[in-house]
Amino acid sequence: MQTAFSLPETIALLSRTPSTLNTFLRGLPSRWVAANEGSDSWSAFDIVGHLVIGERTDWMPRAKRILEHGEAIPFDPFDRFAQEKECRGKSLEELLDEFAEFRAQNLAALETLHLCPADLAKKGTHQRLGTVTLAQLLATWAAHDLTHLHQLSRVMAYQYRDAVGPWTAFLGVMHCTGHSAP
Repeated sequence: MQTAFSLPETIALLSRTPSTLNTFLRGLPSRWVAANEGSDSWSAFDIVGHLVIGERTDWMPRAKRILEHGEAIPFDPFDRFAQEKECRGKSLEELLDEFAEFRAQNLAALETLHLCPADLAKKGTHQRLGTVTLAQLLATWAAHDLTHLHQLSRVMAYQYRDAVGPWTAFLGVMHCTGHSAP
């Protein structure tokens, strides 16, 4: 059963991500937050950095673009890898604090828009996807959080891939290869 978009439920989910990340990651040894799955994969640090950049440059700027310009002005491209340079030299704790601050500001700004169903149906233009609605953008914001929480669990579980021994057969997280398209 699919659930229809609900702005209050979306805000409820989005408001919990910073505290979830904070509880899960703050104070962990670097082995858990700096390690990745090899090659060009992301660590917990990279994931949080990516979320910070998204809060600053993606979700609310795009929502405002839809409300102010509709489809006339496409969204600015989002650099999915900006955290590699923009977060260099910061601690995970700094990133967690930045994320919580930006998210709180964005949700407060979202609430002040007093969006109605007609607003949620307004359309914008994504450079690769074409026409999207404000409701789709906001739903994607929430699903994006969930995607990265899932990724975070997978990356961290990977650190114990050998240590769990034969129990790997019962641990789905050890067999997940991710879901993001290149």
